[in-house]
Amino acid sequence: MLIATIGLAAVLILSFLRVPIAFSMGAVGIAGYASLTSSKASFSMAARLIIDTAQDYGLSVVPLFILMGLFINKGGMSKELYRASYAFLGHFKGGLAMSTVLACGGFAAICGSSLATAATMSKVAMPEMRRYGYADELSTASIAAGGTLGILIPPSVILVIYGLLTETSIGKLFIAGIIPGIIGLLFYLVAVRYTIWRDPAMGPPGERTPWKGRISALGNIWAVMLLFFGVIGGLYGALDVWPIYLHFSPTEAAGMGASGAFLIALARGTLSFRDISEVLSETATTTAKLFTVLIGAWLFSNFVNRAGLPEGLQALVLSFNVSPMMVIFLILCVYLVLGCVFESLSMLLLTVPIFFPLVTSLGFDPVWFGIIVVVVVEISLITPPVGLNVFVLKGVIGDVTTATIFRGVTPFWIVDLFRLALLVMVPWLANTAL
Repeated sequence: MLIATIGLAAVLILSFLRVPIAFSMGAVGIAGYASLTSSKASFSMAARLIIDTAQDYGLSVVPLFILMGLFINKGGMSKELYRASYAFLGHFKGGLAMSTVLACGGFAAICGSSLATAATMSKVAMPEMRRYGYADELSTASIAAGGTLGILIPPSVILVIYGLLTETSIGKLFIAGIIPGIIGLLFYLVAVRYTIWRDPAMGPPGERTPWKGRISALGNIWAVMLLFFGVIGGLYGALDVWPIYLHFSPTEAAGMGASGAFLIALARGTLSFRDISEVLSETATTTAKLFTVLIGAWLFSNFVNRAGLPEGLQALVLSFNVSPMMVIFLILCVYLVLGCVFESLSMLLLTVPIFFPLVTSLGFDPVWFGIIVVVVVEISLITPPVGLNVFVLKGVIGDVTTATIFRGVTPFWIVDLFRLALLVMVPWLANTAL
């Protein structure tokens, strides 16, 4: 227990010294494992883990979903989603911001990445909101907050990583993420309405779209809907009926999604040979980074498990005689604090190997806990001082200060706290039985 605690402290210190989290966890994992066994056993464990990771067929789902999101981005589908949302909501006060949130939710459902959603929608929605005189606070906040939906609404890369880390069904995690994702979408619309109620000048109404234009806008998102229902429907078995009989595994669903996104973008003429080369290169780079972090996390996980940290933590909790729900509350408090200083994926990979065995030993559903963790990670994407979505947006837009964006997103992460409390108190909302 003492060695594991020292190891955890070492990872935190190395991270604050700006050592990449993958190398922090990997180095501490190898050194800690060696202190418990021997250097030969530790290096043998690390070598075996790296080889097994590289040969694991199940991990191919990660690059395929990344590839799918990048092809979707190149296919220009984000603009169509925004136009469809704007057609129905643009004429209301704050309507463009609400359209942005809805478009982010739709794009997240086929992209699976928060950072990609925020970066893409900033290029689509920001010029329109500025054209109608929207305040930068509301404009940037709706993009930054809407982008966080990308890690919860399936297919979600971070849910895939949680599933791989904990050996939890990815399909069940995707099912469980739908209702919390929709709740988050609705709560963000409430945050926009609150911002407009407080200061109506921040979001003046746009032009009203006639019904003919609305129907036309809906017709233009057929590719998005086809891709989403093809991937998710096949994954959940919704297409396993006469005369189709299709039921995909997560890896097959990711492969179908990547192929479908490629064919749609190719049919639209939006892909050049250079674009394809860039997409493949970015997919390889992103996948290599994720795999490096995953290997580091597994090395650290092997160390803390060998040291008996999960069992020691469980014994410590039981000695205080607190209720299981109080344990969840304390874990969430730790996540909220870590979210202020850690990047979301790093926080997930660092803490799940420690908390997951404790949570499951207390009888909590691993799928439910996964959704709760992802919601907390969502909050960390827009809270100061890190707020990764905020800094991505700042980098894309350039002429808006981070202080302006952080002021704007305050109502959004506050409603996220309400959503988190709702999911904790009403766990069936994140239940795979729905």
